Formats: sequence, structure tokens, C-alpha cells
Amino acid sequence: MLSLLRIRQFAIVEELEVAFGPGLNVVTGETGAGKSILVDALQLVLGARARPEMVRTGAERADIEAIFDLRQNPTARARLGEELAPDGELLLRRTVEASGRTRAYVDGRLSTVSELARIGAGLCDISSQHEHHSLVDAGSHLSYLDAYAGLATDAAEFRSAWEELIAARSRVEALMAALREDRSDWLRFQLAELERVLELDVDDAEVQRLRNVHELSGLVGAAEGRLHSGEASATERVARVSADLAAAARLDPTLGVLAERLATVETELADVAHELGRYVRGLRADPARLARLEDAAHELRRLRRKHGEDLTAAHAERAKELAALADIGNSILDAEAEVGRLQEGVARRSTALSARRRASASQLAGAITEELASLGMGEARVAVEVAEAGQGPRGADHVEFLIATNRGEEPRPLRKVASGGELSRALLAVKRVLAALGPAGMYVFDEVDTGVGGAVAEAIGQKLRDVSKYHPVVCVTHLPQIAAFGQQHFHVRKQVVGERTRSSVVLLGPEERVEELARMLGGARVGAAARAAAAELLAGVERT
Repeated sequence: MLSLLRIRQFAIVEELEVAFGPGLNVVTGETGAGKSILVDALQLVLGARARPEMVRTGAERADIEAIFDLRQNPTARARLGEELAPDGELLLRRTVEASGRTRAYVDGRLSTVSELARIGAGLCDISSQHEHHSLVDAGSHLSYLDAYAGLATDAAEFRSAWEELIAARSRVEALMAALREDRSDWLRFQLAELERVLELDVDDAEVQRLRNVHELSGLVGAAEGRLHSGEASATERVARVSADLAAAARLDPTLGVLAERLATVETELADVAHELGRYVRGLRADPARLARLEDAAHELRRLRRKHGEDLTAAHAERAKELAALADIGNSILDAEAEVGRLQEGVARRSTALSARRRASASQLAGAITEELASLGMGEARVAVEVAEAGQGPRGADHVEFLIATNRGEEPRPLRKVASGGELSRALLAVKRVLAALGPAGMYVFDEVDTGVGGAVAEAIGQKLRDVSKYHPVVCVTHLPQIAAFGQQHFHVRKQVVGERTRSSVVLLGPEERVEELARMLGGARVGAAARAAAAELLAGVERT
């Protein structure tokens, strides 16, 4: 439910905060005080179109925040997922700058207006003259009929069967596409190509050596010469130093360790020189082998770019696909048989759903028509039309609520009802019949009392109270007979402070409530008779 609505710099509101409660919340106030501003602000935070003129004159931006308590609404929490409202409270926020720029926030995170509208769908159902709502949207009517007829479980099972059928059809299409493409020859070519490359033995070090034979011969030969050739060679010079140090060690034994270390160096140098000489003598230019190795290395690089670094895995994947294609004909036959079996099940379930929907449609229409009669629309008649439609995830039916508000008229779609008051009362009647079934978290009514009074107004108030047993309700009204049924009564006041007009909202206590109802009954001058009538009105509601 909507637990808190905070408005800043919006229209004639400077700042106000309204904490709604469970049951029926009524909002009253003098004409022009700004009662409908609450509804306009709520529509805005639920994703309605923003306009620059919504920003209070002189302010930089308007800011609307709404907190929804979802702790008692597992359906909404499941729809939103675990990431949103982890503590059970969802915060939606909308800002509108004077320039017309708007921003949306969900749980404090920057979002889009379309995402705000998607998340807000189902949290509030607003009925007023100029808005479209869930019950005016024919797309929701089938779900309401299913709920009334007790078909929610059957509809869910049908959707599962339909989704299973769609998945099976997709499998057949994929297999047929693979058959049409005839990938077998292509896969065989790929396998042969990979097998040829996997057999190649490319030594990158050998390639590098063959490319640089002449340079290596010169560099290594020179190094071998400096180590071993002539009296000035490194090995000869170290040998002389080693002999001198050995002689010195005979005179001073402490030099023996150094003499041994130098002898080791002499041996290592001689060994390195020998290995270098052997390396130089073994160097041979081989242009033909170099060309073969370079071609093989190029082919490896090409196929790794094409198939990825792991060519062995690529080979295994294509071999597996080729084996599967070998039996694709049998796979298609099996998949088509599965589609046929599932189609029969879907058709059987669809026929059963349609029959039960048609059987319940007239009962639902009669129940709504009866409600309308008690709301002062005795000439109105409702029809629930169940028409054939293409098979889909909800069955083969298109359901729409139609209404004729006057005798002799043909029923028309709810969305085409011109009068705001008639539309709101029609929606109230539907919601009264479906009160325990509808998905909305809170119902908001504006203009539900247009053009009525007396006993009809009292009936509207009673039905609003009945609906509020299942869903919290907010009702903006100018009729005391409706306001008396409220369990929380909010009063909108307009004041002129200095050169500015401001609206504020206060929650009325018992005595203040009597005064407000007396004002609504008696006009600007409230006397003892009006107060007594207001008190009696409240007492009468408590007795019902």
C-alpha cells in the first residue's frame, strides 16, 4: 500500500507530507484548495507525463516521493524481484525541473520514467476523469474474469503448456534450419583443416635459428675465438692467472680457496668455448626447411584466429556436431511428434478455459450491473464480451468489459465512457465485485461522486468501505455522505501567506472531523444544526 506521499514545490504546494493508513482514506476540502493535486502528484511519481507548469512558480524544480509498504503484498514483491525493496518498503521519486527536464529514481537509484511506470504498475489503480487505468485497459479484463471464475490456476497451467509448446516448435525449427544449411560438408572441411594443422610440428626456436644462420655464425664464432683462440684468449689469460695463484697458495695456504675457485672458472670457460665451437660447426642454412616451417606457423596462426587458441577443442566440437547431424532426420521426427502431442494438450486446455470463461461472463456482468444500480446508475447495463482470438499464452479468448450507461444504448468499451463520474462509478462497481481478486495494491478514486448525492452517495461510501477491506483506498470527495465512511480523514486547506498561495494537508481528529463534515453539510457558516447532523452522520456510519 501507499504509506507516505511527500510533495515539494508542486503546483500550489510548497511542501506537504501525507501518511496514508489501511482501509478507507478520504480527502476533502473547499473547491480549488488543491485536493486533486495529491492525485496528480501520485500519477507523476508512477510515471505519468510531466509538464514544466507543474513546478511551483519561482521554484527550480518539483519533487515527489512515494513510499510503498509491500510487507503484506507478496505478489508485488515477487514481481519486483529480490533487488528492490529488500526491507519491504519501496521508494519511488520523480523530479521535474522548471526547464521541463525530469528524472526518476527507484530506491534511491537513478532510473528511467518507463522503468518507474513498469515498477509502479499494480501498486496503485487510479480512477479519475482524464486517466486510463487497469480496469479501463481491456488487456487486464481476461485476468479479472479468470479470477472471478476461479480459473487463475487453470490459466497458469495453460501458460506453462503453451510455453512448452513454443519451446518444442523452436527445437523443430532449429533442426530444420540445420538440415537446410547442410553443414555436413562444411564441417568435414573444417575437421580436415584442423587435423592437418594439429599434425604439424613447428619449433619456433628452430624457425628463429634458420632465419638467422649467418648472423648467428658470425656472433658465436667471434665469441668462441675470444674465449679459446690465441695467447690473448680469455681461457689462456685465465690459465696464467690460475697458475700464478696456485703458486702463491703454496706460499700462503689461505689463498688455496681462491685458487680452487679460479681453477673451476678456467674449466668452465674451456667447456663453454668447446660448446660454442661445436654449435658453429653444426650451423647449416636450410632454406627449404625454413620455408616449410614458416608456412606451417602461418597456418597455425590463421586457424587460431579463426577457431580460437585451443584447436583441439575446436576439432572436438565440430566432430560432435557432425555426429549429431548424421542422425538429424530421426531427431526431427521425434521433435515433430513432441510438438503434435503438446498441441493436442494446448487445444484441449484452451477449449476447457474458453467454455468456463463464457459460462462465467454473464454472471460477472450481472453482478457488476447490480452494483451499478445501487450507485445511482440503474439504467446502466454491463456486458462481459468473450470473443475468439488467435491462440496465445492466455488462451484463445479476448475479453472486454462493455457498458451502456443509458437505456436503449448498445454497450461500449469502458474506455469510451465519456463522463468522468460515470467512469469512476463503473470502475467502483467492478472493483466492488472483484475486491478480493484484483491485483492492485491501492485504489485511488477522484470524481467518483460527480453528479450524485443523498442515498446514492451513501451507497458509494459503503462500497468504498467494502473495497477497502481488501485494498487500501484513497478517495477525493466533496460529499459528506462519502467522507463519513473514511477511517482516515485528510483535509486540504488553501492559505494566502504574503503574496503566495499555499496548500496544506492535515489529518483530522474526531472533533475536527465533525467540523469538516458540518462545513460540507452547511456551507461557509457552520451552526449547531450542521454539527449535530455531522455527528449523526458519523454515528450512522458506525452503526452500519
